[in-house]
Amino acid sequence: MELVKNIFFNTDKLVENSKIKISYTGKFFQDNSEKVSIHYGFGNNWDNLTSTQMVKTELGYQIEIEIGEVETFNFCFCNEKNEWDNNDGKNYIFVIEKQPVELITLEDEPVSLGSARKLRKSYIWSKKIRLAVYKIITYLPRIISGNYKKNSTANG
Repeated sequence: MELVKNIFFNTDKLVENSKIKISYTGKFFQDNSEKVSIHYGFGNNWDNLTSTQMVKTELGYQIEIEIGEVETFNFCFCNEKNEWDNNDGKNYIFVIEKQPVELITLEDEPVSLGSARKLRKSYIWSKKIRLAVYKIITYLPRIISGNYKKNSTANG
């Protein structure tokens, strides 16, 4: 895909941790220069600065480059006469996209009739236990104090 005039990539996006192929058909290819090198680095400071000779093909000068975990890919071109194609002094700078995050899907285990019954029994037991605890908390103080009879209102 042509992202800039006379520079083609084998992909429509530049993604971190990938290998890209660059084809250059700019002025050095059109002038039939014998040797063209790409001078490239990563990030704002041109980290890991490298200069590598490109291979001349019918499709232009080509090279494959590994893109790591970086934010930008910066480069310019130089021929055997030490002439530079650096995008009129601005260099060629491309933003590198992050790797897409893959979602992991967990398969649901089918619920068997036996496990459904176990869940129901445990639910019923939890209700019974809650009721027993409530009764103990409510009536135990009355039993201890001797006031365990129900309150009755006298009609009279």
